[in-house]
Amino acid sequence: MGGNQSWSTEVILVGFQLSEEMELFLFFIFSLLYISNLLANGTILGLIWLDPRLHTPMYFFLAHLAVIDISYASSNLPKLLENLVKHKKTISLASCAMQMLLYLTFASTECLILVVMSYDRYVAICHPLHYTVIMNWRVCTVLAITSWLCGFSVALSNLLLYLRLPFCGPLEVNNFLCEILAVLKVSCGDTRLNKMVVFAGGTFVLVGPLSLMLVSYMRIIWAILKIPSGEGRRKAFSTCSSHLCVVGFYFGIAMMVYLVPDDGHQDEQKKILSLFYTIFSPLLNPLIYSLRNAQVKAAFSRALQKQGKL
Repeated sequence: MGGNQSWSTEVILVGFQLSEEMELFLFFIFSLLYISNLLANGTILGLIWLDPRLHTPMYFFLAHLAVIDISYASSNLPKLLENLVKHKKTISLASCAMQMLLYLTFASTECLILVVMSYDRYVAICHPLHYTVIMNWRVCTVLAITSWLCGFSVALSNLLLYLRLPFCGPLEVNNFLCEILAVLKVSCGDTRLNKMVVFAGGTFVLVGPLSLMLVSYMRIIWAILKIPSGEGRRKAFSTCSSHLCVVGFYFGIAMMVYLVPDDGHQDEQKKILSLFYTIFSPLLNPLIYSLRNAQVKAAFSRALQKQGKL
């Protein structure tokens, strides 16, 4: 790294100015939400693994989404919970860099997995007779690996540019985690290249996939309207609406954080959005897919019946 900072230097995560009593209360609430996230996404993974009826491309990608949600929350929340219960707001520079790499990797990969899931629904509804040929397991594996590699590449490029920056004075990051834009603000070097790469990465994983998904869903809706059976239309709309709920929530928050121009007066709003994104988004995904998906609910019922017979 440039400047006179060492890897033993601690970063101060300003977060929210709260009393010790409020921090303990939030520790309790956030711990419950984190455990709920692990249980909900773990249940989704378990059902997909154990139930042969869920061994399809759609649930293969949903399993990746569950892994990402568990990993994303686990890369941020444990440190936040530790700081809340110990009433401190520090993180080592090395841990900060690792946290940045992990959360950018998982967030970017989730965007790409969501666009792959929309392509899977497009093929299933618009080309049902060729679905098994187009979405064979080799194609699904390649799409999943490509999503992970692209997500990691976006994160690594941002991290390498961050490591070359000099830092002077106290490193007080105005966030509860090492969010890339908040960290760049404490550097005393030229961060224009870093911000350009962040914006380019955001465009690649947000605007590009969202545009592809909008095109896919316009064609999907057109195809659904042509289905003669009312039951067929209802089932198709139910499956797609679950995915659209996740896409709208996820991409909406991410675009407000990374693509809306920063005028210097949005730090508090972005902190709240980041908190919502870290705590609630990983929990909402399994709830949306399980509560609105008949196959997942049926698989859960079968698992309970098997457990009851043991």
